[in-house]
Amino acid sequence: MESDLQARTRVAGQAPFILGALGLSLLLLSQITTQTEWIADSDSLAAQPRFWPGVAIALMVCSFALHFWLMRRRRPDRLDWVEVWRWLEPLEYVLWFMAYVFLVPIVGFLPMSILFGFTLVWRLGYRGAGYYWAAFFFAIGMVALFKGLLGVKIPGAMIYEPLPAPLRSFFILYL
Repeated sequence: MESDLQARTRVAGQAPFILGALGLSLLLLSQITTQTEWIADSDSLAAQPRFWPGVAIALMVCSFALHFWLMRRRRPDRLDWVEVWRWLEPLEYVLWFMAYVFLVPIVGFLPMSILFGFTLVWRLGYRGAGYYWAAFFFAIGMVALFKGLLGVKIPGAMIYEPLPAPLRSFFILYL
């Protein structure tokens, strides 16, 4: 009957998560004196700017340390690292978006949006022409929405610089 009372949870990734959270909490606690201040003539301890953040971070450190101490398996194994990799996989798309943001002032909003759409469609494994057409029209719709309807000011691309003045103005305003 006692086994019925035990919680059944997944344990893959638990050790790296707790170790990472404990490390981050210890880092925050080590920085509390540089990031908050102590007022010498304060009326009470609870009124100190450092007190409540210090209490919260100290509780985090104690909780994660206690959790780690009470864990049955404290050393990460192969399944833990598989789980950690699954947590990190979405960061790839953050890097894709950062590349997009970096390249828009160089290539232009519309061309980069189309290229970004095509690249993500390809990366996600869709190979049919319909998917690329959908990405193309989605990119045009986004440019029309942001530049046309919302009036978002997006800097002109560097590749537009050598164009003749009227054509350059058109590209900067509408593409």
